[in-house]
Amino acid sequence: MAATYDLAQVNIMRLRAALDSPELAAFVAALDPVNALAEGSPGFIWRLKAADGNSTSIRIFDDATLIVNMSTWQSVEALTDYAYRSAHAEIMRRRREFALPIAEAYVALWWVPRGHRPTIAEAEERLRHLRAHGPTSFAFGVRTPYPPADAAAAAAPRDDESSAG
Repeated sequence: MAATYDLAQVNIMRLRAALDSPELAAFVAALDPVNALAEGSPGFIWRLKAADGNSTSIRIFDDATLIVNMSTWQSVEALTDYAYRSAHAEIMRRRREFALPIAEAYVALWWVPRGHRPTIAEAEERLRHLRAHGPTSFAFGVRTPYPPADAAAAAAPRDDESSAG
């Protein structure tokens, strides 16, 4: 059976300085190569971007100090292979150079119908839910993945199966 869901992910970052500052020059220089790497990665489907090709000008939580990254993938494995087992991991290791700590959840994953492009409002809702309730099927993290709804339904016993015996 073909999958009917894509994995959506959002992550936010509170920058230490302005994007055009010398402190963030290495981060800004990595944006286009890292975005190209994502787009060429197995399982990549879509990413949020403005006319300039990245999403640094797009606001989330109406906060000019936050930048947002949002994308969709075929699976949790495809996303984690890109995030942790590609050149993207190097820029992630340098996160503290570019970003201030965020005490609350700053990454959320959730399943969307195949082909759906999540909005900033959806991303905010998923992050708020994860912060308030912890990982659930509505919003979860890489370390606490939930299956898509069709997989969970396929694994659940049907009424006629559970009453047999």
